[in-house]
Amino acid sequence: MARGLSQPKRIVILGGGYVGLYAALGLQRKLKGNEASVTVIDPQPHMTYQPFLPEAAAGAIEPRHVVVPLRKTLKRCHVLTARVTKISHADKCVEIEAPDGHTEQVGFDILVVALGSVARLMPIPGLAEQGIAFKTIGEAIFLRNHVMSKLDAAASTVDQELRRKLLTFTFVGGGFAGIEALAELEDMARFATRYYENIEPSDLRWVLVEAAGRILPEVRESLGVYTVLQLEKRGIEVYLSTLAKSFENGHVILSDGTEFDSDTIVWTAGVKANPVLATSDLPLDERGRLKATPTLQVEGLPDVWTAGDNAAVPDLSRIEEDPSALCAPNAQHAVRQANQMAKNIVSVLRDKQPRDYFHKNVGSVASLGLHKGVADVYNVKAKGFIAWGMHRGYHVARVPTFNRKFRVVADWLLSGLLRREVISMGQINNPRAEFDRVSRS
Repeated sequence: MARGLSQPKRIVILGGGYVGLYAALGLQRKLKGNEASVTVIDPQPHMTYQPFLPEAAAGAIEPRHVVVPLRKTLKRCHVLTARVTKISHADKCVEIEAPDGHTEQVGFDILVVALGSVARLMPIPGLAEQGIAFKTIGEAIFLRNHVMSKLDAAASTVDQELRRKLLTFTFVGGGFAGIEALAELEDMARFATRYYENIEPSDLRWVLVEAAGRILPEVRESLGVYTVLQLEKRGIEVYLSTLAKSFENGHVILSDGTEFDSDTIVWTAGVKANPVLATSDLPLDERGRLKATPTLQVEGLPDVWTAGDNAAVPDLSRIEEDPSALCAPNAQHAVRQANQMAKNIVSVLRDKQPRDYFHKNVGSVASLGLHKGVADVYNVKAKGFIAWGMHRGYHVARVPTFNRKFRVVADWLLSGLLRREVISMGQINNPRAEFDRVSRS
């Protein structure tokens, strides 16, 4: 049956991350009741504020406070917890797979593609079996429990070779995610050793492997050099211009010939656009991202909008120096793109012209553990405690909803007064193990 002309437009948002959440928030604030319905589709019922994942993994923030529940926040939107499996613009519908495995078709009049990115894996032997990614709250919780469980295991064995393997932690990737996760977890583990009679901080081995000749490409090179020096002062081994060749059975082989055993391999070496896009009928660039216009519409498809990691959005702030410049795939752009996109969608619905997205990058901040950080903001660089404070101040201002801001600040205050909790809850990773053991006895 044809839809009546007076019926509200169906806006479907694929993805509930930065872009999806902020676009939906903007739409629910600006749309009138009869203008459009908004449906958000994501495999998780929450948005994850990824800059806080390292602190959640290190125990400085309660993991539940790093996520924003979609249904609670998007009160005027429909939320579907499902995975997008197919996009067909020609048929004006998307196929989704529910948690129980059944599939459904969801029709749309206006589509927002905000599927983000996934970990980019390399054909390295052993990576798929040994690697741990660091993009979701589940992975952050798993990694925290994993690291603490390795300390427990090492404290309970007399096998020195096994002990060295258990206490060796390898991180591959020198971007923000890898550096902050490494720094926070090293800080946490070093603090935890005071509760182990037979483990000293010097027994822990932390290794960073980066293929490029520098780390933290988002900040000026001098701050990247400073960060390496600070990590090395803490005993962290940094391998630059070095490739990982193999991780089979936890035996790490690097391109410079270095070999060692490691029971923890964290992979943060890059991301790629969500692979669902590759099977769609939407125009993509050579890196699998949607080709976007400055108004955040997909090229040639005015009823399809996109932003964030899965979009190649022209960076108008650098257009004079580089006509092909694209916006960096970071949260700073994603949030602002989402806000502009929501305004543009409403403008088009009301027969007005959409505006181009323009934002000049203000800089970046990174935490290197408790009271340590680097910052490069408005061409002003900062180090140490000041940069760490800037990092916390910036991100607590950016995390969505007052509820989450208050809870995060409360977590910081409590962890500062009472110190962080250092305990492994490894049973969370396999909660049925004890039940299964008893059932077999």
